[in-house]
Amino acid sequence: NSLVAVKILTQQKKMSWEAEKEMYHYLASHSQILHFYFAEKRHEDEYWIVTEFHCQGSLHGFLKDNALDWNAAIKMARSIAEGLAYLHWEGIGTDGELSKPSIAHRDFKSKNVLVKSDGTCCIADFGLAVKFDANTRPIDIHAQVGTYRYMSPEVLDGAISFNRESFLRIDVYALALVLWEIMSRCSINDSPPGAYHLPFEEELGRVPTLEQMQTFVVDKKSRPKMENNFLSFPSADLIRETIEDCWDDDAEARLTAGCVAERLASL
Repeated sequence: NSLVAVKILTQQKKMSWEAEKEMYHYLASHSQILHFYFAEKRHEDEYWIVTEFHCQGSLHGFLKDNALDWNAAIKMARSIAEGLAYLHWEGIGTDGELSKPSIAHRDFKSKNVLVKSDGTCCIADFGLAVKFDANTRPIDIHAQVGTYRYMSPEVLDGAISFNRESFLRIDVYALALVLWEIMSRCSINDSPPGAYHLPFEEELGRVPTLEQMQTFVVDKKSRPKMENNFLSFPSADLIRETIEDCWDDDAEARLTAGCVAERLASL
């Protein structure tokens, strides 16, 4: 007798429905992953995914309407990092068999993160996700997918290696942008922050083109501005360093999601 969320896809999106249904099969109940109930075909051309409902909506929408204090921001950031770390984690059972494959989200952004009633967040929307196991073939994976403003430099540049580590690092770059969004909404001493902006929105507008993103991120190596709105808080330097380490131009130098979760857990 509880409310649920129903995602309805058309026949044209059947492959996305199949992919998302498969990903939820591997994602056991984890508080930072959207809880999945079932998926089924309805009528002739409707494909349903039924999940837990979160009335606060997406992180993107929540940040547009709400400022955060430091503790609330850290709580959100920590939960998101924990969710992504779980997604990326490869589980091996006691029998030595793979119990959970490592999964790359590939469209990680604030619109695909939901805010829960306790102030933590959970990750959703796995239609572009890919699992990595013995049966994963690089030829099956398309590199340049997702949302332009969240694409890493190597994806924008078309210079990605088709292996697990490369795709996980792409997620971590996007994680940095989501953390930046959260921290940009921190209020200081009861002084509200400025208006909410998506990453690169101030520089490139609401709908940047692929070419604009390539020029700004790849050629100029630019990132969203780190405002002084949260630098007076305790441990602000660690947050800034973590964000910068995650959006590093050198993909191999980026932190893992697990490392980000460990850093934030120490705050």
